[in-house]
Amino acid sequence: VLAKMCSQSTYLICKINLSFHLQELIRKGIPHHFRAIVWQLLGNATDMPVKNQYSELLKMSSPCEKLIRRDIARTYPEHEFFKGQDSLGQEVLFNVMKAYSLVDREVGYCQGSAFIVGLLLMQMPEEEAFCVFVRLMQEYRLRELFKPTMAELGLCIYQFEYLLQEQLPELNVHFRSQSFHTSMYASSWFLTLFLTFLPMPVATRIFDIFMYEGLEIIFRVGMAILQYNQTDLIQLDMEGMSQHFQKVIPHQFDSCPDKLILRAYQVKYNPKRMKKLEKEYTTIKNKEMEEQIEIKVCGQVTRAQEAEENYVIKRELAVVRQQFSVTSQNLEKAQDTIGELQREKYTEQFVTGLQTQLEQSRLQEAELLGALKELQDKVLDLEKRSSSLPDENNVAQLQDELKLVKLRELETLHSFREMQDTVTELNQRWQLHMSKGGGGHWKDSPKKNALNELQDKLMGMRLREAQAQAELREVKLQAIQLESQNQIHSKLIGRHEVESAVMQERLQQLAGQNKGLQAQLTEMKRKQAELDCKSKEEVMALRLREADSMASMAELRQKIAELEIQKEEGLIQGQLNHSDSRQYITQLRDQIGELKNEQLTVVSLYFLWYWSPVGMEPTTLFSVSTESVLYLNMHTHTHSRRHTQAHQTGFNLVTAG
Repeated sequence: VLAKMCSQSTYLICKINLSFHLQELIRKGIPHHFRAIVWQLLGNATDMPVKNQYSELLKMSSPCEKLIRRDIARTYPEHEFFKGQDSLGQEVLFNVMKAYSLVDREVGYCQGSAFIVGLLLMQMPEEEAFCVFVRLMQEYRLRELFKPTMAELGLCIYQFEYLLQEQLPELNVHFRSQSFHTSMYASSWFLTLFLTFLPMPVATRIFDIFMYEGLEIIFRVGMAILQYNQTDLIQLDMEGMSQHFQKVIPHQFDSCPDKLILRAYQVKYNPKRMKKLEKEYTTIKNKEMEEQIEIKVCGQVTRAQEAEENYVIKRELAVVRQQFSVTSQNLEKAQDTIGELQREKYTEQFVTGLQTQLEQSRLQEAELLGALKELQDKVLDLEKRSSSLPDENNVAQLQDELKLVKLRELETLHSFREMQDTVTELNQRWQLHMSKGGGGHWKDSPKKNALNELQDKLMGMRLREAQAQAELREVKLQAIQLESQNQIHSKLIGRHEVESAVMQERLQQLAGQNKGLQAQLTEMKRKQAELDCKSKEEVMALRLREADSMASMAELRQKIAELEIQKEEGLIQGQLNHSDSRQYITQLRDQIGELKNEQLTVVSLYFLWYWSPVGMEPTTLFSVSTESVLYLNMHTHTHSRRHTQAHQTGFNLVTAG
């Protein structure tokens, strides 16, 4: 036993180590010449019974043949194997897709599946590719993805949105603010396994891992791509993001697919949490189905109520129209009578009386006209409401059911009255029989007495039977009344449910408006941050200009000091004669004046910039500084001419100061 246990544990450990080693090798990439056999072994598609049926399936006709022919030309149009209308690749791809549409008639043909079959045909013959594709559809959740309802695709999008919200919340908020839904970019990832999104070498590496690990790698690669491009996507709008997904992202990992695979396995992925999300999604879908059924039932009840109200108002309208016609006839008769009386010259009192009657009839006519207009408005309102409600056949059915219920109620009342009449008749006959039985002529013989007793019992039995039937019909009538009351209460409940649905829609609209306002607020904050950055950059540029001006001022001061030293050395040594010294001194003075003007220009520019506002334009600052420098230059030039001698005697002191 111990030997067996040790051997079993050793076998399990070896199996685990082997699977782990195999997983590492697959993630590093399957060699091209081994892919066909490895994919068949990983998918357990080497010996399948459906392989023997393949040749027979090709002889049959499929209802999806036109769709398959139409889409084949758009499957890998740039690949050499599928290029050309009558190429070998297009022919074998048509055969595999046709055979599967006959095997699985519920799925039939879906456009994205052709890319998966095309990749298989690049690696193996068509019969083996057909077997692997059948195994993928059955065991890898692809069949649920390609069903007409695409319920599995909705589940994958729901799970991927959860990962995006949990791991990249800022990008998720940006996508929602731009109305960039997950299905707009991730649907093709799950339907074609990145075969239409990434280049063929990278997509083939992902398909290697998919054959061993399933759809988990699709979630991981999708999240890795979004993490890698998060900073770029946040700065783009909806159109920019769509262009980025189409043109930039597919070519980011052409040179190094290992980089994408490594990033994919750094993404956090919890299979237990994904199972919980699957249960939550199923619960949400079931609730949505129930709500849709309730909405349909409420709509039918509302249409029945509208039809009933419409019928009542039309009946009232007909009555008012009849009254209006009668009143108009009376009015015409009264007018004719007044005309005849005026022609025959009756008394004034009689004529005034007729006129008052005529006025009263006109007032009644006006009132009837007002009531008629109100009823017409009600009819129009009800017609609009009934026209807005779909499926008029249900309304007609409900009207027929209502009429049948009313007829049954009338029949029940009629039968109840008949039973009451029967009971009263029997009571009368019983009383008549009792009055006759009081005589003494029935007591003459015992036979007559026995016959009378039997007749009395028979009458009593009939009377009790009639009473029981009357009570039974009365109970049935009460049951019908209770059913009608139940219907009324159900209609009221339906109205309340409709009102609650309307309130929920309003709440959703307000929530949408709130989200829009929050998006606008974030956009305003972003613009404010940009403005702050621009202002800081301008301040830094001004500070740099200030440092440059200070450096230039220091250089000018150094030049002035050097010139002064040269002048003093020339005067002390006496190397210059009297005329040459004067000319040299004048040249030095001119150079000193120019240098001082430049120094004043720089100082004035610095002070103007320092006291100017931050948002002042450079052209305005330049114009102002130019005028002020001209004024300072004129003032300095005039001052130097008036006080030349003073500058000569105290030149060194001024320069040092």
